[in-house]
Amino acid sequence: MSSFVENPDATAVYYKDTKRWLWLIGGMWTLGMPFLAALVYFLTDKALWTVFILPVHLFLLIPILDAVIGEDNDNPPEEWVEALSEDPFYRRVVYALIPVGYASFIAAMWFLVTQGLPLWANLVILLGLGIQNGTMITLAHELGHKTGKTDRLMAKIALGAVGYGHFTVEHNLGHHKYVSTPKDCSSAKMGESVYHFATRDIPGALRGAWAIEMSRLRRRGLPIFSHHNEILQSYAITLGVTLGLWAWLGAEVLPWIVIHHGLAWFALSLVNYIEHYGLARQEIAPGRYEPTQPHHSWNTNHMLSNVLQIHLQRHSDHHTHPMRPYQALRSYAHLPRLPSGYPGCLALAAIPPLWGKVMDKKVMEWAQGDLKKVNIFEPARPRLEKKWASPA
Repeated sequence: MSSFVENPDATAVYYKDTKRWLWLIGGMWTLGMPFLAALVYFLTDKALWTVFILPVHLFLLIPILDAVIGEDNDNPPEEWVEALSEDPFYRRVVYALIPVGYASFIAAMWFLVTQGLPLWANLVILLGLGIQNGTMITLAHELGHKTGKTDRLMAKIALGAVGYGHFTVEHNLGHHKYVSTPKDCSSAKMGESVYHFATRDIPGALRGAWAIEMSRLRRRGLPIFSHHNEILQSYAITLGVTLGLWAWLGAEVLPWIVIHHGLAWFALSLVNYIEHYGLARQEIAPGRYEPTQPHHSWNTNHMLSNVLQIHLQRHSDHHTHPMRPYQALRSYAHLPRLPSGYPGCLALAAIPPLWGKVMDKKVMEWAQGDLKKVNIFEPARPRLEKKWASPA
């Protein structure tokens, strides 16, 4: 249902964001799920089936609800984008969610160390927890695009919870520059599995971020290993939290922290994988590519998962207007669209044959049947050409 109406003489447009409080509720739900899972565990006399609550919630329940609830086609009118962008309420929502994410992470580490669960059960918990806590990177993604000192500081604090302090540097100055081109380590290629993609996305982003930050510091005549280094600032937060948990819970907590952070990193790769899979900006001159357009990102308007991920799924508008805040992101007609919200697509991507069966067809429809317009994984080229080459 639309949340804006025009007055009778059509001289003004009035708009009300019907999701205003849902952003906070959705974020609290996502980051607070570990507390609910722990509560059910204790209420059911520590039944081991409860360890499946987090992965089932993420990979099964949300995709089902996405399908039932459907899409959100409500766009803020262009006349209201600036006013929405300047409303401080939405920034405060993101700020408020960061301590919830930290509380969830710290409580989960206590749970893993103190409850004496079998190894397999702890790993199941971490699977859901680590991927779900990738939401902290989503919060940092929102704040890291802003220029204010407080926003940038809060982005570093959010990244500190998952040890991914180099994200903002590479994302803003690397990914957004080279998105949907062969130069971008975070743009997946058609025919590439998410597991292979992660092996170049994770180290590529790390190398790229450090190259960008070292170049910035050298231009300013500043030492690389100092408090001026924005990557090290966030890493210091991660180190401080880790040392605090070690002092409190003992060395037993350290492997769980490492696994948790590793899964959060992989969660980001999963999201990166589905956001630009196979889409390509065309090269207009050697080493130069056409400007980024909305059709260079996969989009989805599924209501529930968009609320849970503060509109991250309206990714086409984000790459067209990187500074536009989440509450003002808009959807467009004729965009390349994912078959489900992100959680459903993450589950699909985890099974490469199913992902390829669904998404390769969508990529070819986007490219109007022309493989030359597709960002192709070279080892898969012979197979893809055999399957998708146009008849003579």
